Amino acid sequence: MSFLPKAFSRTRGASTGGPRAKGPVPRLRRAPRVTYAPNRDGRPDPGEVVWAWVPYEEDASQGKDRPVLLVAADRAHVYGLMLTSQDHDRDAADEARWGRHWMDVGSGAWDRERRPSEVRLDRLLRLDPADVRREGAALERSIFEAVVAQARRFHRLG
Repeated sequence: MSFLPKAFSRTRGASTGGPRAKGPVPRLRRAPRVTYAPNRDGRPDPGEVVWAWVPYEEDASQGKDRPVLLVAADRAHVYGLMLTSQDHDRDAADEARWGRHWMDVGSGAWDRERRPSEVRLDRLLRLDPADVRREGAALERSIFEAVVAQARRFHRLG
């Protein structure tokens, strides 16, 4: 049994973090419900930054454990946007040309060194809640709402 969670990219397919990579996410019948509901209860909730396995777009059989901002949930999954501590402000035009769009979210307890982070808006991940490795921190509500507003440019979110 793999300890690596299933993570799905809206744009490039799916991966379980190993050789069991699957095809693209089927079109969702309903948009996942956006809610801000962080709760330090050990379960992943929208509004929290959690750690989960995220496959690389170029090779979905590989990836890395990284912070993910959860923005929505349905009965079976949580949905999130990956974070990075790399600064994409300098190369924003190049990133946009390749279809990658980022937004600054500041720093938080999800990063041991408290480095400023950016969230990737155009790549929505679908995670099984049981596969989330750990909670990192809750994002401030105002920042969460700003991220969701920008993410709606790329995704159908309820």
